[in-house]
Amino acid sequence: MNAKIYSVETAAERAEALSAAATAVQGGKVIVVPTDTVYGIAADAFSAGGVRALLAAKGRSRQMPPPVLIYSSSVLAGLADDISDEARALADAFWPGPLTLICYAQPSLTWDLGDTKGTVALRVPSDDLTIDLLRQTGPLAVSSANKTGRVAATTAAEAADQLGENVELIVDGGIRPVNRGEDVEAKDIMPSTIVDCTGETPVIVREGAIGADEIRSVAPGALTKRQWDEQRRIEAQQALDARAMAEEPTAGSVSAAQVADEIEHEPIKPARRASAPSNTSHLSKLVGASTSTGGVDQLRTEGAHFVESQRAQDVTKPLSVDTARSLVFGTKK
Repeated sequence: MNAKIYSVETAAERAEALSAAATAVQGGKVIVVPTDTVYGIAADAFSAGGVRALLAAKGRSRQMPPPVLIYSSSVLAGLADDISDEARALADAFWPGPLTLICYAQPSLTWDLGDTKGTVALRVPSDDLTIDLLRQTGPLAVSSANKTGRVAATTAAEAADQLGENVELIVDGGIRPVNRGEDVEAKDIMPSTIVDCTGETPVIVREGAIGADEIRSVAPGALTKRQWDEQRRIEAQQALDARAMAEEPTAGSVSAAQVADEIEHEPIKPARRASAPSNTSHLSKLVGASTSTGGVDQLRTEGAHFVESQRAQDVTKPLSVDTARSLVFGTKK
């Protein structure tokens, strides 16, 4: 399959391109569209087949779920659950824009983005063309338009070169980002900043177009991933020291090495959900990371202090299906 490329230089061409893109997405097809950062490969977020095709086109597994683009922050409550005050403040401050927020997924809607650990990564792009498409299609699962391990496409031609045989069509919105300097190469384009808002403290999983200082101007307690990892290391060492002091040096006592190993693999218990399961792992492992992409892809975390989507009734009140759909699509279905 050789993807058809649609121009949007005139109003008529733009309308035709958006109509064709919306029709393809609604039919479960995969397309490529420009965003405010790079070009993205997109599918209907509620089409399991579309999401599978998206991941296959990029060469990814279910362990690397794509983020979801929405047209407005008003959709946030329809897709995310137990939204923290920091997440709402960050959305108000930086949406539309290059900020991806990881939140708990709203359980009232049925979808399958992969192994998300009960979370969803959401963003409102600052791009009129993408927003107009999202208004027609609803939420789109979108990842950077590239094969895993290669630089994300910043033009329709680059996208066609990598994904032309794997997608239905490509919307040519010109070079991305718009007004990009001639001396700026594709590999140097800053991706969206990703902030995990599922824990007691926001964690900047990836620092991109929005710097850590800007994030902290809205969420003062936010930590970088390096700081969060260091905090965990210190806590583990303190626990190790405490247990080592309490151990009697008998023949059957646990060695310091065994204690250290046990602490290292001890699951992190999230603070914001009292009865949430504790089968989570450290925030030290990112999926989708590649040294050759320069961090362009919108990465997701595999474990972190995220939890599976088992709801504590005294903590969260999921929306009804009708209410959630009304927020997501603007009308009840």
